[in-house]
Amino acid sequence: MKLVGGAALGLATVLVLSSCGSGGDSGSTPKASAGGAVTLKMVAADYGDGPGKPNSGETFWKGVVDEFQAANPNIKVDVQVINWNDIDKQVATMVQNGQVPDILQTGDYSGFVKDQLLYKVDEVLSPNVSGDMLQKFADFGKVDGAAYGIPFVSSARALFYNKDLFAKAGIAEPPKTWDELKADAEKLKKAGVSQPFGLPLGQEEAQAESFLWMLGNGGGYKDASGKWAINSPQNVETFNYVKGLVNAGLTTPNPGTKDRKTVWEDFGAGKVGMVNGGPMSIPIFDAAGLKNYGVAPIPGKAGPLDTTLGVMDWIMAFNKNGHAAEIKKFFDFFYTGSAAQKISDTYKLLPVTNGGIQKLSSDEKLKPFLDALPNASFYPFQDPKWAEVNPAIKQTIGGAVKDDPAKVLGELQKTAEGS
Repeated sequence: MKLVGGAALGLATVLVLSSCGSGGDSGSTPKASAGGAVTLKMVAADYGDGPGKPNSGETFWKGVVDEFQAANPNIKVDVQVINWNDIDKQVATMVQNGQVPDILQTGDYSGFVKDQLLYKVDEVLSPNVSGDMLQKFADFGKVDGAAYGIPFVSSARALFYNKDLFAKAGIAEPPKTWDELKADAEKLKKAGVSQPFGLPLGQEEAQAESFLWMLGNGGGYKDASGKWAINSPQNVETFNYVKGLVNAGLTTPNPGTKDRKTVWEDFGAGKVGMVNGGPMSIPIFDAAGLKNYGVAPIPGKAGPLDTTLGVMDWIMAFNKNGHAAEIKKFFDFFYTGSAAQKISDTYKLLPVTNGGIQKLSSDEKLKPFLDALPNASFYPFQDPKWAEVNPAIKQTIGGAVKDDPAKVLGELQKTAEGS
């Protein structure tokens, strides 16, 4: 959640999973080892800064696996951590080559359900663990009434603003409407701020930034009836407004080429006045030494959003290699031990269990995001077409603030409606 926050184009051709690790080669089919031990192959996305960094995914998962294997000496877990930009393609290659992992932790699961590749949740997670999941989140793991995806971590979004830059520009409080946002951005620019509003529409997570702007105008990827509405009048109006900000020099330059981490680092460095972010942004700001910032609801066209983007990443189990009992032991260990809490502490991501939320309820930095979770809005990732739409958004929607928004959104609508 930095999240976050895709799956399969008929898995025979291409596979893309959504949202937020270090590359490696595709793994081999797990087999029983000598002495009756089982080795589980796991592929996970990296929430950290990459290999060799203190918060790398390799470091996190080594700690989890070492503790698990000490308690379960006959179950080995071989974890391959891949960065978010590469995990989609590498997992697609694994699946196409028949080298399916036992466990996958990434941004979506729905395409794998379509191809009948996953265990159902009740086959690999104990009832007491699944019963502690936030119900709204767990329900999104279901396809046709059966749960296949297990919520792994969650996040919500809000507006961060630099209080020192606001004071320098003579701005007393964060904007509540788009008109106020534009006026504040103009004041920040006049005060010498190079990026009044940070706008990451690069391929890493353009679907998230875009969705936040759509929500601000009563839009979204689908309408209230569940039909795809990417090129709705509301969304076209939204991107015309955002394009106007870009053309006026009030945003990150060339936003279609900028990923969120780069923009968040610029915010931490004092180059950005306002930016949409989540709890996973906070460690980046802290590392940069930025202290004097505020958090507010995201501005909408007529007022602050009464909802925000809720992002869930998922963990799932493939059924090809068997090992359901061993996978269940690993999943139960992760959620009932210290591992789930450690991932929240390390990466400032939000828990997906009631118990985890209670443990963090006193964290003032996380409170605005914890409060936003119950009324969050989500991507339409239960629709199998999202597996095609999501990567298409990432690759092309940056063009909506450079070229003709109606044309770019229209092409995405065609992708969503295609057979």
